[in-house]
Amino acid sequence: MEEGARRSLNAKAASRWRVLTEALYPVALSEGAGRECGEAAWSLQPEVLHVCLFVEVNLINEPLVIFVCATTGQGDPPDNMKNFWRFLFRKHLPSTSLCQMDFAVLGLGDSAYAKFNFVAKKLHRRLLQLGATALLPVCLGDDQHELGPDAAVDPWLHSLWEKVLGLHPGPLRLGVIPPGVPLPSKFTLQFLQEAPTGSEEQRVARTDPQSPPSELQPFLAHMVTNQRVTGPSHFQDVRLIEFDISGSGISFAAGDVVLIQPQNAASHVQQFCQLLGLDPEWCFTLRPREPDVSCPTRLPQPCSVRHLVSQHLDIAGVPRRSFFEQLACLSPSELERDKLLELSSAAGQEELSQYCSRPRRTTLEVLCDFPCTAAAIPPDYLLDLIPVIRPRAFSIASSLLAHPSRLQILVAVVQYQTRLKEPRRGLCSSWLASLDPGQGPVQVPLWVRPGSLTFPETPDTPVIMVGPGTGVAPFRAAIQERVAQGQAGNFLFFGCRWRDQDFYWEAEWKELEKRGCLTLVTAFSREQEQKVYVQHRLRELGPLLWELLDRRGAYFYLAGNAKYMPAGVSEALTSVFQEEGGLSGPDAAAYLARLQRALRLQTETWA
Repeated sequence: MEEGARRSLNAKAASRWRVLTEALYPVALSEGAGRECGEAAWSLQPEVLHVCLFVEVNLINEPLVIFVCATTGQGDPPDNMKNFWRFLFRKHLPSTSLCQMDFAVLGLGDSAYAKFNFVAKKLHRRLLQLGATALLPVCLGDDQHELGPDAAVDPWLHSLWEKVLGLHPGPLRLGVIPPGVPLPSKFTLQFLQEAPTGSEEQRVARTDPQSPPSELQPFLAHMVTNQRVTGPSHFQDVRLIEFDISGSGISFAAGDVVLIQPQNAASHVQQFCQLLGLDPEWCFTLRPREPDVSCPTRLPQPCSVRHLVSQHLDIAGVPRRSFFEQLACLSPSELERDKLLELSSAAGQEELSQYCSRPRRTTLEVLCDFPCTAAAIPPDYLLDLIPVIRPRAFSIASSLLAHPSRLQILVAVVQYQTRLKEPRRGLCSSWLASLDPGQGPVQVPLWVRPGSLTFPETPDTPVIMVGPGTGVAPFRAAIQERVAQGQAGNFLFFGCRWRDQDFYWEAEWKELEKRGCLTLVTAFSREQEQKVYVQHRLRELGPLLWELLDRRGAYFYLAGNAKYMPAGVSEALTSVFQEEGGLSGPDAAAYLARLQRALRLQTETWA
C-alpha cells in the first residue's frame, strides 16, 4: 500500500470507524491506540471508545470495528472491559447478531505469561460465533519479542489497510497529506503571563471525598516508614514501605493491589526542560483542538511545565517506533531527520532495537542524541509525542486486621546494567526508594483495586502459598488476615538466595510457627552447592501436598517472577499427582486444569 494512499484519509473520512480499546490501564491504551495506530501508522483519527461505553452504542449497526485489547490476571479481561465481556457472552445472543459487521482484533500481551493474549483470542472466537466477519486472523503483539509488539503489529496493519480500504475507500475529494508533514497536535498550550494562585495539588485534589480513591482522584497517603529489608551486601535493595491511609476511605482484603502514581526525577525534569528550551515555572492552560476531545483529567488547569514533565510525561520510558516517526516530522535538521526516518522505517527495525529497545534507552536519552530536533519541538506536541506516566501496581503486604489504617508494600528497587554507561532504573521503585519520611512529610498518590488472588472464607479450608522472593508479599497479607480470623491450615513455601540476606519477615514467620498458626517451608537457593528452589521442596513434600489438595480440598496459590518459576512449580505439581495420586501424565495435567477452573489453583506473576 502506498504511503500516499494511507495518508489520504483524515478524521472525517474515518467517522464510520470504531476503534475499541482496553488494557489494564485503559487511558494509556486508548491514547496510545488513537495516537500510534490512528496517527502514526494509519494517518487518521478514528473514533476511539472504551468498550465499557460501547454496550450503550449500537454494536449491531457498526459495519467495521477494530478491537485493541489486553489480558490481565489469570486470563481475565481488564476491569473496564468486564461489562462488555458479560454483554458479549450472554448465552441468548443469536448467532447472527453481528452478521453485518467486519472486525479485526489486535491483542497486546506478553508471552512470559501463561495466558498470553487470552482475551484477544477469546474475543476473536466469540465475534465469529455471533456471525461477524474477520478481516484478518487475530494479531498477537508480544512485549517479549526483541522488536516488541511491532514485530507482529506492522505486517498485520499493512494487511488490515489493504482490506479496509478495499471495503471502505476514502472519499476522492480528500487531499493527500504528504509524508513528513505532521498532523495537527491534539492540544494547544496557552502560556499565561502570570502564575496562578494556589497549589497544583489543590487543583487536582479529590472533589468527592465520599467516593473511594481512584486513578482520577488518588489519595495522598503519608509515608510512615521506608526500610531496607535486605542485607547490606545483598545485590538487590528491597524496601518495606508503610503508608498511613487514615481518612482515605480505602479498604482492602488479602490479594488486593495498590496502585502508585510515580514521578520523574527532578534532575531529569531539569534536563528535559533545558533540551527543549522550556522554563519549568511557566504556566499554561490546555485546550483541545477538537470539540469532542477532553483534556487529561489528571492535569491541573492551569498547569506548570514542571508539573507536566515531572508527573505526567513518561520521559524515563523506552520510546516506541511512532515516537521516532513523529519526531522526524518536527525536525529542522536534515541529518537528524534522516536518521529518525531510518529508525522509524520498517527496514530500520533491527537498528531501532539495537539503539533503543535492547539497551532500554529512554525518551530523555533519545532527545539528548537529537539535540537540534529536541530544541525545535513545539510545546503543543508534547502530549502527542510522549505518553503519560502509568501507575505501578504492587501486591499489598499487610492486613487491616493486623495493621489498622496502614498499608504496606514490599518493593524491589529495579536497577540493572545494559551496554549504556548509566544503569537502568525502574521509575516507580527508584522514586519510592528516594523518599525519606525521616527528613519531613512525604505524600504518595495511591489507590486500591481488587487483585487476581481470592482466598477461601471457610475456616477449615487449608491454603498452600508458594511465594519466592517478593512474591511472598500477598501471602503475608493473607496469613495476617487468616490468623486474625482464626483460620488454620496455612502452609507457606518461601524461597530466597540467603537466609541472612533476603529472608523477608523471618521473625514474624517463626513466631507464627511457634503459635501453631503457620507451617513454613524454606528454600535457600545459594546456601549449598546444588541450588534448591521452592519447586524442589514441593516435590519433597509430595505426600503432604496430595493429602491437602485431594483429600482436604486445599487451595494452592503461586506468586512471583513469571520467567522460570511458574513452569517449574507446575511440573512439580504434575509430578506429585503422578507419584502420590497414581495418575498418568495426561490425567495429572487434567487434574491440574480442574484445579485452575475451580479457582483452587491461582497465580499472580509478573515479568
